[in-house]
Amino acid sequence: MQGCGVVAMKRIFADLHLRVNVKDSAGMLRVLSKVAALGYDLVGVSLAAETCAEEVERLRGVCAELGLDFVSRVDLRPRGSANLIRQLRRLRRKFEVVCVSCESKAIARQAAKDRRVDLLSFPLLDFRRRFFDRAEAELAHGGVAGLEVDVKPLLVLEGPARVRLLSYLRGEVAIAKSFGVPIVVSSGVSRELMLRKPREMAALGFLFGLDEVYGLDAVSRIPVTLVKRNREKLSDGFVAPGIRLVKEERDC
Repeated sequence: MQGCGVVAMKRIFADLHLRVNVKDSAGMLRVLSKVAALGYDLVGVSLAAETCAEEVERLRGVCAELGLDFVSRVDLRPRGSANLIRQLRRLRRKFEVVCVSCESKAIARQAAKDRRVDLLSFPLLDFRRRFFDRAEAELAHGGVAGLEVDVKPLLVLEGPARVRLLSYLRGEVAIAKSFGVPIVVSSGVSRELMLRKPREMAALGFLFGLDEVYGLDAVSRIPVTLVKRNREKLSDGFVAPGIRLVKEERDC
């Protein structure tokens, strides 16, 4: 008698935060080639706000040749809440992922509650400006923003600085999980030598409180779902989640 095996679905792995210089074609190609070789399927590249649509499509083509699904991303560093709102109004529909660097409590609060923001990031080394607390998590839970954790500092920091960062990350991750705020683990690197395999990235999550399943989700299901949701919103005919405007074709 033959047993009936269950085929596990292949995970789609994502790194939503590469900080490559898109003007350095050779360097960018080396990084993207390494990303593909390590087993990633979807890759987000941080772009300047002024990046034109033609440049985005060129990058998408480069990634497609390597078997990667390219995601356009912008990292906003607003001067204040009003400035953030203006930037979101101008840029939200130009990029598939919008991340806000929260360098003040006012910006952090505004970004957390604004449904046009996808990811929240906080200064890695200035611990006085890490504002992800219970109030921030509650606002993020009411919106759609997730907490992004870049692993680059964990690879380069040593001694007390690394210990202190891990302590803050454990507290922030615990708060995020208690409020149901999604956590995305990204690389945040610019050089191929610092890239790690997806499962190694997930394993690093154990250092700041993610178990094996959530660690894998943080580099696969969660970022992939985020991108899918945004692509639906940016598509023609989108009205609301699950509602699309369909054009009626008429005979001439």
